[in-house]
Amino acid sequence: MVRVLVTGASGFIAGHVIRELVGAGYAVRGTVRGRAAGATVAHLPDSVELVRADLNRDEGWAEAVAGCQYVMHVASPFPARVPRHEDEVVRPAVEGTLRVLRAAADSDTVARVVLTSSTAAVTYGDDYHRMPVLTERNWSDPEHCTAYPKSKTLAERAAWDFAAAEPRVELVVVNPGLVLGPVLRRRSTTSTDLVRMLLCRSVPGSPRLAFAPVDVRDVAVAHRLAMQRPEAAGKRYILAGEEMWMQDIAKVLADEFNPRGYHVPTGRVPYWLMWTIGRFSPTIRSGLGLIGRPQRVSARQAEQDLGWSMRPVRESIVDTGWSLIEHGLVPARGR
Repeated sequence: MVRVLVTGASGFIAGHVIRELVGAGYAVRGTVRGRAAGATVAHLPDSVELVRADLNRDEGWAEAVAGCQYVMHVASPFPARVPRHEDEVVRPAVEGTLRVLRAAADSDTVARVVLTSSTAAVTYGDDYHRMPVLTERNWSDPEHCTAYPKSKTLAERAAWDFAAAEPRVELVVVNPGLVLGPVLRRRSTTSTDLVRMLLCRSVPGSPRLAFAPVDVRDVAVAHRLAMQRPEAAGKRYILAGEEMWMQDIAKVLADEFNPRGYHVPTGRVPYWLMWTIGRFSPTIRSGLGLIGRPQRVSARQAEQDLGWSMRPVRESIVDTGWSLIEHGLVPARGR
């Protein structure tokens, strides 16, 4: 049976990637940073083999890739708040990516590495306001990035540089937008926290924030296709739908959940109020620099090369909300 290594197995995207791979008949090994126990991995299929490996350490990676034909490098820091120093995010992202790639290159079995990057590595360049739509040809400028997009940009750049110098590594990169969809355990992610805050009325309304949403289940399918399709080698793939403003996401949630006892705020919130709230909320503070910034990207290359498609974004938003309720991350009301 073909074996695939998935890094960061307890994570939101990784959990769905693992389910997709197991459902497609692959044997899966997943990495965890510490002792794998309890709720952090209870949502994973029983067949998954778990091993310890840390992005900040060399130990464990050679053993993790041993006997694997493919590697899905999904693990990367995604902070819910602004870090004290960008190196808290940038260093493990870049150095961890290189550790995984070196282990793959040194193995006798790995044929391809699929790296999970982000549209954050695409949309922070000088050209974001000049071009109607950004594609895989566009890159973020680290000089214009906060910690998280800088970490994704530098990690992906480092991966491509490594692959160019090391012919034994066949690299494919996927760049998801705002990843929504059902959570698999009682833990809200940085991306699904947007839906949680609206359902809990943690914010009084929506600032002018734009997103390019994608469903985590579709992202998982794209990982599998990027691994399987020969024509994907050496390419990066944007995985995201059309631009959607936070206020539009709030209206979708209100349509579904307000009749069930929720009171999703659908009004617009001015910048000055968000700045005030951000003094007390690290999550809000981390998004202030994105207000008014467009998120227009194209997933056409993934559709053409991989035969990939997205489910309707309303389904992704609504399913996110219900999963947060079912896992107790949002208080249950009438259904």
